[in-house]
Amino acid sequence: MPTDIELIHNLSRRVIQLEGQVAFLYKHLGIEFVPESAPADDPRIIELIKKGKKLDAIKLHREIYSSGPQDAIAAINEMQGRLGL
Repeated sequence: MPTDIELIHNLSRRVIQLEGQVAFLYKHLGIEFVPESAPADDPRIIELIKKGKKLDAIKLHREIYSSGPQDAIAAINEMQGRLGL
């Protein structure tokens, strides 16, 4: 029976392979992946994330949504992952 580390390693390797296959298909088909933003995504926050100003994005999120630090960090991390930034 494989250990947890072996399972994680196997899954990581499989994800990398699948990402490569998807990238190949996009290139072969001549299409580009454009992540969808959620209606609540503020374009100013997205722009800060794109510029690598994560701390500023967190501060702006807190100002706009009156969120606490942990909620703002979680929201920015979720946004980064979902939008591939």
